[in-house]
Amino acid sequence: MAAALWAGAAFAADPDAADWPSVLAQAKGEIVYFNAWGGAENINAYLDWAGDEVEKRFGVKLVHVKLDDTAQAVATIVAEKAAGKVAGGAVDLIWINGENFSSMKAKGLLMSPGWAEKLPNWRYVDPDATPTVRTDFTVPVEGLESPWGMAKLVFFHDSARTPAATMPGSADELLQWARAHPGRFTYPQPPDFSGSSFLKQVLLEKIADKSLLQKPVVEATFADAAKPLFDYLDELNPLMWRAGKAFPKNYPAMKQLLADSEVDIIFAFNPAEASSAIAAGELPDTVRSFVFKAGTLANTHFVAVPFNAAAKAGALVVADFLLSPEAQAHKQDPKVWGDPTVLSIAKLPEADKARFAALDLGVATLPPSELGPALDEPHPSWMERIELEWARRYGVAQ
Repeated sequence: MAAALWAGAAFAADPDAADWPSVLAQAKGEIVYFNAWGGAENINAYLDWAGDEVEKRFGVKLVHVKLDDTAQAVATIVAEKAAGKVAGGAVDLIWINGENFSSMKAKGLLMSPGWAEKLPNWRYVDPDATPTVRTDFTVPVEGLESPWGMAKLVFFHDSARTPAATMPGSADELLQWARAHPGRFTYPQPPDFSGSSFLKQVLLEKIADKSLLQKPVVEATFADAAKPLFDYLDELNPLMWRAGKAFPKNYPAMKQLLADSEVDIIFAFNPAEASSAIAAGELPDTVRSFVFKAGTLANTHFVAVPFNAAAKAGALVVADFLLSPEAQAHKQDPKVWGDPTVLSIAKLPEADKARFAALDLGVATLPPSELGPALDEPHPSWMERIELEWARRYGVAQ
């Protein structure tokens, strides 16, 4: 009962996104501490641009708190709740999805539900066409987080060194390729997001009963269900860069290995990433993208407001701006970031349709018709359990 009263008191103070003039009035002068991954210069630059825009337009100051791992911010909020800090929290907005969202939702760490679909720019989102804006790794969103960008796993290579015709079309073909080219593939060490995503891709292709992945993991049957994944990794590991005895820390480190010709195939959770890296001078203009024929992992990423945020109105203003056609188009430009939009182009005013149509998505970006099927994310509990088992089997000190 005490917990319910506590949550009710916090929700009662939440701004109502349906009364947008009131939200704007409350937000003016607030400082929003946005806890978001800080490991990529182009994303950091995009957030600098967004911060300048929301301060100029709405009088809201955005401070990017750069994280190595979203779990750091979640831990802060958990500690604040345990200490009884129901207002004035250190985190106002958080970039989130998957297991971190599932954990925050289960622990009652998020602002009252429903606000995301009341934001003015939600009208440009089409949940029927993009169901992942309402389901995050099988967990119902319930308006607890606002969609910010789309993600789909895409592989890429330098066509000057490795012809497109030789690129693998599945996890099994990747293993065959690695046998023929030992030391030329790697992935970031889990729990890095990119590395964990590769594990999920293989799991989705290898597990016997895919329906198991849409439900919480069952410990009693985990070993049998996950055996095809770890059998695969047991064979792949010694064939990888540095014989699987070292792993890149994260995606930027893996990207540098391709740039330095130390590996030949890498991947990213962004169809425009190769073009973006070319535009930034990080990869040669001979790099090209490819996908596995039967499909690759796809999801939506979001922003959320903690239950005890100090600047809730300001956080809503930032979330709505990030969802605006202008901000979404700017973000999708490979010269800026290349992160695909969550908006339905068909729903946009003509001027905004033209804004997206004018984007040059880059020479290495596959058109939507060539991206292949989207594979659903497993329930977050699978990733947590697989990361633990991966660390036990293959983990190395960084």
